[in-house]
Amino acid sequence: MKRELNDILCCPVCKGDLELVVTEENDVEILTGALICHACSVTYPIDEGIPNLLPQNTTS
Repeated sequence: MKRELNDILCCPVCKGDLELVVTEENDVEILTGALICHACSVTYPIDEGIPNLLPQNTTS
């Protein structure tokens, strides 16, 4: 994921701001980390440079 992409991303559930937490990156992109929505208390993982912004299933 390119760092600039964080400027246009929002939480898919509440449309709130996402905090970017980087675990690993190279010169080109963020490889692993997370996007955190503090309003929803949801964390969206970034794995192999791909952010997973699918809403979590809250049904048990």
